Amino acid sequence: MVRVSRQTKGRKGSGVCLITGVPLDAAELKQLAKQLKQKCGSGGTVRDGVIEIQGDHRAVLIETLTGLGYRAKLAGG
Repeated sequence: MVRVSRQTKGRKGSGVCLITGVPLDAAELKQLAKQLKQKCGSGGTVRDGVIEIQGDHRAVLIETLTGLGYRAKLAGG
């Protein structure tokens, strides 16, 4: 199960979307992150197996991940 959440803690108020639970190795994770960043039109990175996308793009991310065949759901508040 892929979980998409939003986090602002420790980021000086600017939020990022965190995508966790993606069953891919590091190279494939980086490729997926690139694809998601292009879809959202924003920056991001892969850190410790977690994809971080800058800004609040949860709806777009869930739609995209579902289209790619992952079971994605919102996590957190």
